[in-house]
Amino acid sequence: MNGPSFAPVLADRRVWLFALVSAVSAVVGFYAVPNAMALGLVTRIGYWCVLAAFVLFVRALWRTFRGELGGVRSRGFRGLDWASFAVVGLGGMVLIVHESFGFKIVMDELMLTGTSMSMHFTRTVLTPTRGGDIQGAFVVYDGWVDKRQLFFPFLESILHDLTGYRPANAFVLNVFLTFVFLGLVNAAGRMFAGRWAGWLGVALFAGLPLLAQNATGGGFELLNLVMILATMLLAARFIARRDEPSFTALCYSALLLTQVRYESGIFLLPVVAVILWVWWREGKATMSWDVIAAPLLMIHCALHTRIFDIRASTWQLQSKPGLTKPFSLSYAIGPPGTPNNLQHALGFFFGKPTDQPNSYVLSALGTIAIFFLILLIAKRLRALPSEPPISVATVFFSFGFALQFALMMFYFWGQFDDAIIRRLSLPTHLWMVIAILAVLPQFPRPQVVKTLLAVVVLGLMAQGVPSMAAHAYNQEYLAGLETAWRRQFIADQPRKDYLAIDNDSILWVAHEVTATTVEAARTRRPDLVFFMKNHTFSNIFVFQRYLIDPETGKMTIREGDDLGPDYVLEPVRAERLMTLTQTRISRLVEIRDGKSVLTKPEPDHVVPKDPAEMEKARQAYLENFFKKLP
Repeated sequence: MNGPSFAPVLADRRVWLFALVSAVSAVVGFYAVPNAMALGLVTRIGYWCVLAAFVLFVRALWRTFRGELGGVRSRGFRGLDWASFAVVGLGGMVLIVHESFGFKIVMDELMLTGTSMSMHFTRTVLTPTRGGDIQGAFVVYDGWVDKRQLFFPFLESILHDLTGYRPANAFVLNVFLTFVFLGLVNAAGRMFAGRWAGWLGVALFAGLPLLAQNATGGGFELLNLVMILATMLLAARFIARRDEPSFTALCYSALLLTQVRYESGIFLLPVVAVILWVWWREGKATMSWDVIAAPLLMIHCALHTRIFDIRASTWQLQSKPGLTKPFSLSYAIGPPGTPNNLQHALGFFFGKPTDQPNSYVLSALGTIAIFFLILLIAKRLRALPSEPPISVATVFFSFGFALQFALMMFYFWGQFDDAIIRRLSLPTHLWMVIAILAVLPQFPRPQVVKTLLAVVVLGLMAQGVPSMAAHAYNQEYLAGLETAWRRQFIADQPRKDYLAIDNDSILWVAHEVTATTVEAARTRRPDLVFFMKNHTFSNIFVFQRYLIDPETGKMTIREGDDLGPDYVLEPVRAERLMTLTQTRISRLVEIRDGKSVLTKPEPDHVVPKDPAEMEKARQAYLENFFKKLP
């Protein structure tokens, strides 16, 4: 009897056609299109590529799961595990009720919402940087392509399409994804070790304050977790079924996963390994026309990566002075003056709950479980064909999780205890939970799972809930506090017919408020004078931050926030959101040039009585108005 072989796979013409389409797509995406055209193409085709991939993914899910769905319909509600639904629902509620909804990691989340705005209004991929209220309608008239991938803003734009544009739709999407994620965790636990193991997985994540922080935010971390776990479970399904529908669902899940975060492309490696392993075992290739076309839907992703060549600042190396490269082996345990990411990781996983949104129980059990999982993988590698599909998928995906963690440790800004970077530890938390669930079958006595569940619930009540309720770890990130403060100011205004001057202008534009930066306000003073003279806006508000000297109490305006002495401001709202700072919004009262007031109304002019002259004057005014818009 012949053993497993790749010969039939290599003889399959569809495999070679897929390889050809992939090669052509790679050449076009990475080399053939000049940099000058790359981002323009992303702007025009990005939305449609993601839409096509998403539709094909949903179609593939329907094809592979319609048998189970038909069984549910035939059995009715009596066949459902309502206790597990209750556990997932309770776990999700614990995560979302203690944190306030808001943009937690300001630049990421506002950029994603801004991109969803352009996807919704114009089906283009742009983060709007200029927009204004034109006679009651908000119009976006300028923007630029952001570095972040497109799947999350695409899903957010679908919510906008269904319910109307609202920045808060980002929070609605993440609440939905929270319950989906916990449902997938429960499903994974059941596949590993039964019903109680599923509940254990849900409880482990329900007690993680970091997950609560992201569940109530506007970022893409929940979607990243959902797609990683969904892809792993679909890999297990393909291993079990080895048919074309499950193969297509797995491939498109992996394709969309790479469009959530750049580093999630690492998980393509275990997906490819699973597919090749199954093909080798079967002695034949499983290929579908949908998958053959998939590389064409990834061209925009390759074009999107050009942004790192076009804009050197995209790597944000300027945030860590003295560092010159984004990745280095030395960053894991570096010499003095360089990052020591492993030490920072330990500082996060086992830091004080008041300082870090961690879970001692998850960190301790997960660290131990990963060690045992590595030993288990070494034992199982030679006997994979005899292992359950979920165990085989876990073996392959563990290499992906390990590579993702290593990449973070070699990243110049990979400090897990940093307020901005903590979220990057979530895939490692997922690996910890999977490791715990994967080693449970080695302890077949049901009391083991029940005891662990009791310990985890105790940890949730003793640490998780109090930590989430206090959320002291949020108070050190001033940008997030200021964003929430400004959003409240926007909500308090009866109308949005005002102009905001703020270096973070995207926040206001995403909320359909006309905005410009401080630098633009300084350099375009005549335009502001024109607006104030003509009462174009009901008000012009200026956002600024002041630093307080602890010795003298003197307040100094933050660099970049000062409009200069010619701009006369009247404070409207001020608050100390953090020690030694004052956050302030002021009204622009007038603009001067020395002692003369430039914004003083001019003497009355005679209004033309002739309708033709009136229309001519109106058209001239509108033309001048559009030129001066911020």
